Amino acid sequence: MTSSRDLRPLFAPRSVAVVGASADPAKWGNVLARGALRGSHRRSVYLVNRAGGEILGARTYPSLGDLPEAPELAVISVPVAGFEQAVADALAVGSKAIVAISAGLGEHDEEGRRVEAAVAERVRAEGAVMLGPNCLGVFDAGEQLDLGWSELPPGAVALVSQSGNLALELARRAVASGLGFSRFASLGNQADLVAADLLDELAAHEPTRVIALYLEDFRDGRAFVAAAARAMETGTPVILLSGGVSHASARAAQSHTGALVSDVRAIDAACSAAGIVRVTTPKQLIDAAQALLSPRRPGGRRVAVYADGGGHGVVACDVLDAAGLETPELSESTTTSLRLHLPATASVSNPVDFAGGGERGLASYADVGRVLLDSGDADSVLLTGYFGGYGVDTPELSDKELAAARSLADAARESRGVLVVHTSYAESPAADALRQGGVPVYGDVESAVAALALLSEPAGAGRNIVTAEVELSLLAPPAPGYAAARAFVAEAGVPMTASRSARTLEKTVAAAAELGYPVALKAADLLHKSDMGGVQLGLVDEHALRESFRTLASRLATKEFSVEKMAPADEGVELIVGAKRDPRFGAVVLVGLGGVYAE
Repeated sequence: MTSSRDLRPLFAPRSVAVVGASADPAKWGNVLARGALRGSHRRSVYLVNRAGGEILGARTYPSLGDLPEAPELAVISVPVAGFEQAVADALAVGSKAIVAISAGLGEHDEEGRRVEAAVAERVRAEGAVMLGPNCLGVFDAGEQLDLGWSELPPGAVALVSQSGNLALELARRAVASGLGFSRFASLGNQADLVAADLLDELAAHEPTRVIALYLEDFRDGRAFVAAAARAMETGTPVILLSGGVSHASARAAQSHTGALVSDVRAIDAACSAAGIVRVTTPKQLIDAAQALLSPRRPGGRRVAVYADGGGHGVVACDVLDAAGLETPELSESTTTSLRLHLPATASVSNPVDFAGGGERGLASYADVGRVLLDSGDADSVLLTGYFGGYGVDTPELSDKELAAARSLADAARESRGVLVVHTSYAESPAADALRQGGVPVYGDVESAVAALALLSEPAGAGRNIVTAEVELSLLAPPAPGYAAARAFVAEAGVPMTASRSARTLEKTVAAAAELGYPVALKAADLLHKSDMGGVQLGLVDEHALRESFRTLASRLATKEFSVEKMAPADEGVELIVGAKRDPRFGAVVLVGLGGVYAE
């Protein structure tokens, strides 16, 4: 089920009002006013300031009620004391979308959370939507809507972030990597709109080719996973950077946006199910976005490496191997073709080493790249080393290096393989030319190899998400103790081996005789039995049982024992099963190999 919220007034409003517009360049109200006025040729823009007058050469109005028309989008940047009334005023005049910049609410205290909840309820009742509060604004490149802290370059990445400052870092990293943005939405405290609401809208947005998110709180985790899976089905990759996975960061997230963070294992399982690309740093997020914007994916994991120095080739092969990628031998026809473009001293195995061939002619970078891309010996090609530095260190070579870069990008576009480049000069004009030609370029070999590994995975490599409604009868909580816990699990329908409880040696022996050997003997009154040596397995006769009883009674002071029939392990697979309720993803079940593998 897709989100039914109408987000058109948020990203493509016909009119905008900035409530709290300011003439002070240091204030949010001034930044928002400047951004809104940049789009005044596309829509009506109104600045609201109680003092009246002019701001940035534009007339201001004392209140929303004084405007000549109802603004479809109202941006609220007022002190927290006036936030609730400002939203009420916007809804009263008919606004259908609200961007709430105001902070100091749900992330601050219980009263703030009460105000947020009341405001969100009223917004939904009026059929409107609200982004924030405590957010950094909204941006749409195609609509020329710029209501945020800093201007963003246009591009193909849609960014959704719960952190404003982290979004600014991601934007700077993206620009350095030659990327731009189709849309940006700062979630803030997510009082109304949450990440899942935005995913369906962004996946249907034609200019958006990749969706990148930073989240601390998923709110409805299952809705998020379902929406991400739908986005993947449309061919729009989803990249997730999530915060709050450590105890310290969880505390920080709570004070930052009032976030209730999820267990990292639940997040990993959700990403695996939906095919979401999970990253752990801002750099990894931008690196992944650059890779996923490649026009195609390789058909396998074979990589041909070529380098302008032996060391770079050696290191690249080691990093590729560690990432599970292959560096196969090149065919005789390929090596013969390579020799036509390289000096006799060059190595034409995999990795290919120019051995000074670049200095003899920069066009050889494009020529060798084309041979490897078209060879069929590899699914992708990695160029690693100095390329990009010729024009920087020797300006006289700049034009030739740029021409070689453009020719290499053409070769990548026209071939059946995938090209990724690592260069020590990742910010050079040649590197920019490669990126403009659709080639991912990285400043370190680890990131370049990570990009190849990501691209080598099948697109949307998740699992089919199947939902089912199951009727479960309510069970009374188990009584304390190990035997009661076993009975509780059995009552829920889980088959258990036969067992008996005992407190004396005689009753333990009698229980084993009734069950039949072999049996297991457990120190039932210990919580972590295995860790403390309180589980004795495969006891084949009474003598072994008596010895184990005396050992547990003397070493662990065990008072209560559980005698259990041994399950025939050779007839099945030993598993560990656990369950917990995550605050955002709901019931989460762990299933894995049991026994020693569980450790």
